[in-house]
Amino acid sequence: MTAAGLPAPLGPGDRDLLLRLLRLPTAGPLEPDAPPPRLAEAQVAYRRHAARIGLRTVRHAPAKPADLDGGPVPAAVRAAAARPGFLECQPSLVLRLGPDDLPAERTVMFNVHLDTVAGRQPVSFDGDRFHGRGAIDAKGPAVALLAGIRAARAERSALGRDIGVLVQAVAGEEGGAMGVFGTRPLVRRGYTGRLNVFCEPTGGRFLTRSTAAMTARIVVDGDDAVDDRPGHGHNASVLLGFLAQHLGTALGSSVPDATVCVAGLHTGTRHNKVYGGGSLLLNLAYGSPEAARRLERRLRDALSEGLTEFAFAFAGTPLFGRTAADARAVTRLEWLKRGLPVLDDRDAWGHALLRDRAGVAPWPPGEPAFTCDAIWMSQVPGACTVVLGPGDLAANNAHADGEFAGAVQLADFAATVSRVLTAFTDDLNGSP
Repeated sequence: MTAAGLPAPLGPGDRDLLLRLLRLPTAGPLEPDAPPPRLAEAQVAYRRHAARIGLRTVRHAPAKPADLDGGPVPAAVRAAAARPGFLECQPSLVLRLGPDDLPAERTVMFNVHLDTVAGRQPVSFDGDRFHGRGAIDAKGPAVALLAGIRAARAERSALGRDIGVLVQAVAGEEGGAMGVFGTRPLVRRGYTGRLNVFCEPTGGRFLTRSTAAMTARIVVDGDDAVDDRPGHGHNASVLLGFLAQHLGTALGSSVPDATVCVAGLHTGTRHNKVYGGGSLLLNLAYGSPEAARRLERRLRDALSEGLTEFAFAFAGTPLFGRTAADARAVTRLEWLKRGLPVLDDRDAWGHALLRDRAGVAPWPPGEPAFTCDAIWMSQVPGACTVVLGPGDLAANNAHADGEFAGAVQLADFAATVSRVLTAFTDDLNGSP
């Protein structure tokens, strides 16, 4: 609903834009087997549609190599950034409604990502649901956002004159990039507001927290052996398998405000070889810096304990005696991602505005948060930052086959955006 109680559905132009965006492949090059991204083309279509409601382009450019300095960067991004064209094919777009000299205190910023995970999906609209990769995460919300801004402008003439709106349509949210070359450079350049809304599926509830994650890789770097003399080498399969079980048990419930995912284990594929090298991945999500520190310490301790237990269990055995004797020497811990901030917004004014003036329900306190680019607002003073969007990542099949966004879900989000903007305008400018 708009502030006047009228619906804010997607019009024919909005629907055409969304279908066009869904047909454009925009998975970033960090995604496996992704075709060359047409992200810039998608952003051009988006900004042209936005221009019809008064939003103008103030930036449309990729990050610079220097933007990766001065903060944590996932190892995969650091390695990929050295490849020609990696950053250039993933620009980010900033749109503005209102004069350039409006301060952040009188501005609402919306952040939405137009990149997706890999995997093409059939694109369709049956009158009820939009289907296609990115329908709910987050091309559908991106289009609904513009419909909401349009509806709010019709309600409040001060919006775009005395009150500003920024829209960040970013790259680098998916693929493990963690926003380091999309959202983070824009935040550093000051494209922020007093209220900042990150458009991710939350079922229409505002979430004031965003977790971050570390990725650890346990590497075994020993000697191979042939199947006729398996005890002559280091058996990375057995060692890493033992450590995976040990770490899963040791870390599973030891650190509050944290989640551990024992992920991929790889040594090799041949049946007649002992693999002396391999790796085990763990993803460690945390909700606070202290939880991250505790989790990191616990992982180091648990790995040391696991190596000790492995050496004791397999000492002197014909097949694994050498592996047991050298386990600690051939095993190391590497960090592929570490040091990312978390969001824990405590801005009472913003929460009251959303809840009481805009009628947006808060995220239930006992429901776990998730990771998104909102983490980069955690150090911006005087800003309220929330995550808010339509649908549900699981129920709408985000990142999976059959991803969809309901037309009603998107219309409801457009109405929510309109209510948020009118409430913000009335709070700062006075009710009309």
